[in-house]
Amino acid sequence: MNLSELGAFLQSRRARIIPVEVGLPAGPRRRVPGLRREEVAQLAGASVDYYIELERGRGPQPSTQMLAALARALRLGSDERDHLFRLADRPAPTAHGTAAHVPPAMLALLDRLDATPALILTDLHETLVQNRLAAALLGPPVHAEGHAASLVYRWFTDPGSRSLYPEEDHPHHSRVLVSDLRAAVARRGHDPRSMDMVARLRRASVEFVALWDTGDVAVRRGERKRILHRELGVVDINCQNLFSEDGRQRLQFFTAPAGSPAVEQLRLLAALGPRKLADDQATVR
Repeated sequence: MNLSELGAFLQSRRARIIPVEVGLPAGPRRRVPGLRREEVAQLAGASVDYYIELERGRGPQPSTQMLAALARALRLGSDERDHLFRLADRPAPTAHGTAAHVPPAMLALLDRLDATPALILTDLHETLVQNRLAAALLGPPVHAEGHAASLVYRWFTDPGSRSLYPEEDHPHHSRVLVSDLRAAVARRGHDPRSMDMVARLRRASVEFVALWDTGDVAVRRGERKRILHRELGVVDINCQNLFSEDGRQRLQFFTAPAGSPAVEQLRLLAALGPRKLADDQATVR
C-alpha cells in the first residue's frame, strides 16, 4: 500500500471539485479550491479525523467499502476509481455489490434532486448512496456485506426489514421484489452471485419459494408506496426509477402526488432533516 501517494491522490481529487457540483453551498470563506476535508468525510460517511489521516498518508488500510464511498464522494471516473484501489492495495471491485462504481453522471443527477428523497441502488436492491432526505424518510443505509446488503434478501430473512411498510402491504412488496429479482438474475446471465442469493432464499423462506415458482417477472419501474414514518405517520408517495444503460443500477426517487398530504409531509421532512428526526427518535426511546 502506497500511503503517501494515496493521500496525495485524494487531495488532488478533492481540490478539483466545485462544492455546488456535489450539492454543497459554495460559502463565502473558502481559502482553497475544491472541497474541504470535512466535506469529503461527510459525503463518504467517514469521520473527519480518519479522512485527515488518509490524506496525510497515515492510518490503516481503507476497506473496500470505504474506498468505494470515497470514489463516489470525489466523483471519480472508472479509471480513477481503479487507481485509488490499487494505491490502497485492494483489488478493483467488480461491477456488482455495494462497492460497485456509480457513474459520475448518475451521481450528478442525484445531487440535483436535493428537494426530494432519492438514492442509487443496484438491481439486487443494495443501496449505494442516498441523499439526506432519503435518509430522513427511509433511515440510513444498512451497513452489511454479502447478501445481507440486499433489501430483497433481508425482506425474506429478517422480519424487521419490513417495518418500514404497513403489514397489509407486505404481500404486494413480496411479489414485486421477487418478480424484479427474476428480471435481474436473467439480465446478469444467471451469474453465480445472483443464483447463490436465490438458492439461499429458497432454503430460508417458504414465501419466497412459492413466489419464485410462479415464474412471474417484471422490472420494478414505478409504483405508489405507503411508508411508515415515526414522526410523520403514513407517507403515501410515488416511487419512480431511472435506470443505468445496462440496467444494473437505478436512481430511485420519491415525489408527493399533487394535492396529497404527502406534499406537506415532505416539506416537514426537509425542514427537520435526518439529524433532527434522529434526535427526536432517541428522545422518545
